[in-house]
Amino acid sequence: MRLASIFQRITGGNDVRFEAYDGSSAGPSAAPVSIDIKTPEALSYLASAPGELGLARAYVTGHLEILGDVHAGLAQLSEFSLRELPWLQRVELLRFLGRIRLSHKVAPPPQETRLRGLRHSKARDQQAIAHHYDVSNQFYEWILGPSMAYTCAVYPSMESTLEEAQFAKHDLVARKLGLRSGMKLLDVGCGWGGMVMHAAREYGVRAIGVTLSRNQAEWAQKAIVSAGLADLAEVRHLDYRDVRETGFDAVSSIGLTEHIGKAKLPGYFEALYRKVKPGGRLLNHCITRPDNKQRALSGPFIDRYVFPDGELVGPGHIVSLMHDTGFEVRHEENIREHYSLTLAAWSRNLDAHWEEAVEEVGEARARVWRLYLAASRLGFDRNNIQLHQVLGVKLDGTRSHMPLRPDWLS
Repeated sequence: MRLASIFQRITGGNDVRFEAYDGSSAGPSAAPVSIDIKTPEALSYLASAPGELGLARAYVTGHLEILGDVHAGLAQLSEFSLRELPWLQRVELLRFLGRIRLSHKVAPPPQETRLRGLRHSKARDQQAIAHHYDVSNQFYEWILGPSMAYTCAVYPSMESTLEEAQFAKHDLVARKLGLRSGMKLLDVGCGWGGMVMHAAREYGVRAIGVTLSRNQAEWAQKAIVSAGLADLAEVRHLDYRDVRETGFDAVSSIGLTEHIGKAKLPGYFEALYRKVKPGGRLLNHCITRPDNKQRALSGPFIDRYVFPDGELVGPGHIVSLMHDTGFEVRHEENIREHYSLTLAAWSRNLDAHWEEAVEEVGEARARVWRLYLAASRLGFDRNNIQLHQVLGVKLDGTRSHMPLRPDWLS
C-alpha cells in the first residue's frame, strides 16, 4: 500500500505534494505545499481520533508536517474522505490503520487541556483564560504586532497594514459608541488594553478595562503608564461580573462573548445592561456561527488546544438576547472577510518570528498556533464562522439619543 498515493486520492490534493515514511510520494514535485506523513504514529493519531482532533495531534507532535502554505495544506487535508476509495481498497486501508493503531499506541500531547470544575463558573473561566492568554506576552507581541489587538481588524482597503486596520477597528467601535471627551467607557474582556487606550488617547474618555488574564492586565497597565494615559485609562485583573461601578456612557465587548457560554449569555447581557446609563450604548463584537441552527460547542481541536469552553452562537441569537434584555438594537454588520485578512497577517507575523517563538514557548505550542491561525482563517473563508458587531442602546424612557442616520460610516 503506497501511502502518499492513498492520501492524494482521499484528499483530492492535485496541487499538493504528498510524501510518506514508506518512501512513497505523489503529486507534482514543484507543488507549493508538501504534506509529509513522517511516521506510523501520524497514522495512529489519525486512526485513533478521526477528523480534526487526530490531525491536530499528528501535526502538533511533529509526526505530520505541512511544508509551505499551511492554510492551503489544511484546506486539502480538511477534505479527507474515504469515500473517494473503491470499497475493497477502503477496507484494506481501514484494516491497515487498525494494525498501525494497535502497534503504535499514542497518547494525546501535553498541550491538550481538560479543565476542572463547573463549566463557566468563575474559577473555571479563570483556568480557560489562563490557558490561552497567560502564555507569553512576548509571544503575543510577535504575532499581533505593536497594536497588541487580538480581535478582528477592520481593513479600510486591501492595501491597509495590520496596524492601520486595528486602529480602524478601535475607531469604528468608538464612533459607533458615540464616544466624546468626558464620557466613561467600560471595556469588558479588554485584552492588552487596545480599546481602552484608544478611547483615552483619541477621544479623551475615562476608560476602564477588565480581563481575567493577569499577564494581559500587567502588560496593559505598563503600556498605559508609558503612553502617559494613566489619568484616563485603567486595566484591572478582574471578572466583568465583579465590576462595582455603574453609570457608564458606553460599554464595549470585543471578543469576550465567545468565552461566556450560551447558557450564561442572558446573565451576561443583563450585567452589561445594569452597567450602562439610560441613553448609553453597548457594542458587542464577537465570532458567531453563520446561523442559529448549529450547536454552540466548538470543535475538539479549538476546545482542547486553543479556547477551552468556547461557545459560538448564531448572530440572530445575539440580537434577540440583546433586544430581550432591554437594549434597542440599532445596527448590525458582519465583517467576516476582515477576520480572514487579520488571521493571514497574524500567520505571516508568526512565520517571520518562528525560531524566536519556538524558543519562547516550545515547538509544540508554536505549532498549535500555526495550525489554529490557518484553521480559523479557513473557517472564515468558507463561511463556517462569522464576525458580527451588534450595537444596542439602553433607552432613556423612549428616547434613544441616536442620530437619525449612522454617523460612523464616513
